Amino acid sequence: MQLNEMIARQIVERTMKIIPYSINVMDDQGRIIGSSDATRLHQKHEGAVLAITESRVVNIDEATAEHLKGVKPGINLPILFQDKVIGVIGISGTLQQVHHFGELVKMTAELIVEQAALMSQVEWNKRHREELVLQLIRGSTLNDMQLQAIAQRLDLDLKQPRIAAVVKVLPIGNKAPSLENLQQLVHLLEYPERDNLVGILSVSQNEVVVLKPIMLAGKGWSKEAETKRVNLLLKRIKKEAKFQIKIALGDYFPGLAGLARSYDTAELTMHSVGNRSGEVFFYQDHRLPAIMSSLLEDSWIREQLEQSYLLLQKQDGKGLLIKTLKTYFKQNCDSALTCKELHIHRNTLRYRIDKINQITSLNINNIDDLFQLYIAINLFHWK
Repeated sequence: MQLNEMIARQIVERTMKIIPYSINVMDDQGRIIGSSDATRLHQKHEGAVLAITESRVVNIDEATAEHLKGVKPGINLPILFQDKVIGVIGISGTLQQVHHFGELVKMTAELIVEQAALMSQVEWNKRHREELVLQLIRGSTLNDMQLQAIAQRLDLDLKQPRIAAVVKVLPIGNKAPSLENLQQLVHLLEYPERDNLVGILSVSQNEVVVLKPIMLAGKGWSKEAETKRVNLLLKRIKKEAKFQIKIALGDYFPGLAGLARSYDTAELTMHSVGNRSGEVFFYQDHRLPAIMSSLLEDSWIREQLEQSYLLLQKQDGKGLLIKTLKTYFKQNCDSALTCKELHIHRNTLRYRIDKINQITSLNINNIDDLFQLYIAINLFHWK
């Protein structure tokens, strides 16, 4: 731990509230880096050098001050951190005036140093935890043993089975989310402690990634248990925050390499649901659109798959054929249920399906053609 000008300034400001005398803070080289008298900044203080060299309190009277450079009468006390002298705090004034303030000022300075060291360690841990999370989801060049060693230093358990979740902060009206919103979301995900590993994915996209611990059972992990946990998070956000979120949860894949794959499924799910209403989306419920969304990024593939829908749309002025096809798929291609849902006769359904076949040059009774129509009809929902 080293004293810097920011910490020195805090020490000066705090101690000036306690005593009415001039305060100087010197670094481990005896240079004044904080002072209630700005004209003394960056000067060498020979009294501080002596306090550092001999690790003792140095009292300076008027006669001594005349023979030392950059020194005024007063008292200079070593600042200790973990039993090591890291600087000196000095109080200017006659010894009779300032002597009994020495230990109080020294204790105040050392408390501020300890607090700064603790905050620095917290920030260091937070930054490196986030870097580890980003390495895990993007496929690290480090092997499992190296990643486990890093996690151990950060007191993290990577042996715990986890799934990735992408959490997006949504705009409120025309107001875009702020960095403060993202930071508040990270705090809500980390506290109270649930062993979540959290990292900010993108400030511009307002997205956070969470590697969530899960419980594995005989048939895999429990979607129901995760739904309960997510609903609790949503309640907390509605109660404590002034923003809304959308969550996409990926699937579970074993091993550290599986975390990157889990993240991919979560990110694909978030991308595939787009502006669809809702707050929570599981990859298992959106597997096909999630997988297709990555393929559809190539414009020529999208054009090929959209072709049959666009032909149908062009010749379906009232939208009856598209509505019929959507209902047919919604009812899992069950003709009876489709007729019941649309309140039409079986012959009417057969006529409409024949018309769809004719317009698209596809045969709905052929599995390949049926799949093409299914993809085409859903493309606009997957954008």
